[in-house]
Amino acid sequence: MGTRSEGTTDQMTTPTSKGFHHITMVSSDAQRTLAFYRDLLGIQLIKKTINFDDPGAYHLYFGNAEGMPGTILTFFEWPHTRRGHWGVGGVHHLALEVRNTEAQLKWKRRLEDEGVPVNGPIDRGYFTSLYFADPDGQILEIATAGPGYAIDEPAEALGQSLLLPPVDPTPDEKAIRLLTYPEPVLEVADDMRLNGIHHITGITDDLRKAGDFYEATIGLRLVKKTYNQDDGKTLHYFWASYDGHTVTPHSSFTLFGWDGSTFLAKPGGGQTHHIAFRAKDEEEQAAWREHLLSLGVEVSHVMDRGYFRSIYFRAPDGMLLEIATDVPGFSIDEPTDRLGSDLKLPDWLEGKRVEIEGMLTPLS
Repeated sequence: MGTRSEGTTDQMTTPTSKGFHHITMVSSDAQRTLAFYRDLLGIQLIKKTINFDDPGAYHLYFGNAEGMPGTILTFFEWPHTRRGHWGVGGVHHLALEVRNTEAQLKWKRRLEDEGVPVNGPIDRGYFTSLYFADPDGQILEIATAGPGYAIDEPAEALGQSLLLPPVDPTPDEKAIRLLTYPEPVLEVADDMRLNGIHHITGITDDLRKAGDFYEATIGLRLVKKTYNQDDGKTLHYFWASYDGHTVTPHSSFTLFGWDGSTFLAKPGGGQTHHIAFRAKDEEEQAAWREHLLSLGVEVSHVMDRGYFRSIYFRAPDGMLLEIATDVPGFSIDEPTDRLGSDLKLPDWLEGKRVEIEGMLTPLS
């Protein structure tokens, strides 16, 4: 899938997503993934179902208590998959939001006490970051909510200039390693709850072409032009749902520019399968599909995923993208206070429940 469009479409005529609906990653062991994301990170399991395209494998959904778009992390279980690797056309890391640096230090202590290696906290200027990986190798970040993108250019004129990162280029790495919370953190307290997707960072082989594509298709706007702080020379651009004054939460999408690189992302365990952006409803999604087709983008037909409707297409670098509807939502087949309690199957597979349950390893 690709596009014939090389330029940016007028913002007045481009549908604009409010941000991410969900991100879908690959797990090699559903029980291990459940223990990591639910029990260690404290993210609620909101739906236990199967991959509609492969009914013998789990599809797990995590998110906040209501299953709000922008908080949703989903996993396909591929038990025999090889480990994947980030690269062009894939996601480098997923960042989850936390309130402040004190909560972040609590996370560092909790993770390290559980044997999870952590790097940080590192001042990124626009936020502070902790880095670690899940059991399959998916790189994760816990990023603070602020101070935000307006610390080095006006809030009404984001993304206008190429800026050096507003941080010390030579941080004290030894001091960073030693910094932690003074007491064990045995449970996830309210002040350290992870508030959904802070940003998603991918890698592209043509930064300008990718930017034109996301602006023309999703309606994202450039909000920051800077450099990767870890090498000081790789361009690192940020896009988001931005109205000229405010950046919408759960909408920041960033790309490292590896122009001309042929180091491609390898699918598999510990890698992102696709990123989904929000459409309000089926009517808006239908208009979006027509818009994509008008740009020459090859796009799938509408697929019923039970909790939302989906269309799929690819960015020029190969990144698989989805536009998913906010409705009907995750409470369509179980009440909000029981989300994730039972194995849920779509109506067309209920007649095979016994057979399907026999293929799945029970989760606890």
